[in-house]
Amino acid sequence: MAISLGGKSRSTGTSASTTWRYWGLISYGVSRRDAYRRSAYFVKKVLDGVKPADLPVEQPTKILLSINLKTAKALGLTIPQSLLATADEVIE
Repeated sequence: MAISLGGKSRSTGTSASTTWRYWGLISYGVSRRDAYRRSAYFVKKVLDGVKPADLPVEQPTKILLSINLKTAKALGLTIPQSLLATADEVIE
């Protein structure tokens, strides 16, 4: 859908949502898998009796960069090799 709409106007978006990577051009966000694992860790701590106020606040430590070359091709864009080399996932 995003490719067909973006193709008509020659525009597309980026998103912090990692599910966007299948439709958009670029996704830069937190791994949901890692976030769910950390959430489970905190749930276990609370169930073991630790007060939620005593638990530390954490920032994500891993941010994923995904580039969708199908979208880039549909928009007539060339992604620099240096950017592709740093991507965690390249969708072809």
